[in-house]
This record gives sequence, structure tokens and C-alpha cells, in this order.
Amino acid sequence: MNTRGKLEAEDLLKVILVLVVVWLAIEVLDEVLGLFANLLGLLPDLLGIVIVVLVILWLLDRI
Repeated sequence: MNTRGKLEAEDLLKVILVLVVVWLAIEVLDEVLGLFANLLGLLPDLLGIVIVVLVILWLLDRI
């Protein structure tokens, strides 16, 4: 009834490989989401610039 050590080395390497792939995928996803969050952080500044440009164009009768 001793079932200890029944798992082969190749199976352990496959488990480790899957864990490393999952870890790398999570790291890549984190970087992509971080970049997206940084772009959204710039959105209020860009919106403010667009509003200022529209007001200036309206005052100069270009719109």
C-alpha cells in the first residue's frame, strides 16, 4: 500500500513547466493591463487639451 514516489520525474517536470508557463502568462497580462491603466491615466489630460483647443478654435471662429 505504499504509493509514495509513484509519480515519475517526467510528470513532475511537466507540472513545473505548466506552472512556469502560467506564471509567465500572468506576468505578461499584468504588464499589458498596467500599460492600459497608464494610458487611461492620461485620458483626463488629453481630454482637457482637446477642450482647450476647441474653445480656442471657437473663439477664433474656426469652428
